Amino acid sequence: MTAMADRTVRGEPERSRIEALTLSALNATVERLAGGLDHLEGTLAILDDLAKRLIVLVEPMEAIVDRIDDIVSLGETVMSPLSVTEHAIRGMLDRLRNRAVR
Repeated sequence: MTAMADRTVRGEPERSRIEALTLSALNATVERLAGGLDHLEGTLAILDDLAKRLIVLVEPMEAIVDRIDDIVSLGETVMSPLSVTEHAIRGMLDRLRNRAVR
């Protein structure tokens, strides 16, 4: 079996046709990419606007959380001596109970 060879004579018109098709495909690709980048730019602008609005909403919440943290810290500071006193009294009562059992 012999391999078939393409023996057609290629001329200048066919080459220029291929170049024109290639250039057309390249231009279409570039235009599509440019359109995608324009869309991406719009999306990024929307996200930037949403981020600014989100920051405006989050800042007051951060202030509230800071206040709650301060209140909890104050409560822990106030309760610490009471906890130590309770622990000491419970220990003393446990010793008295255990002494009475023996």
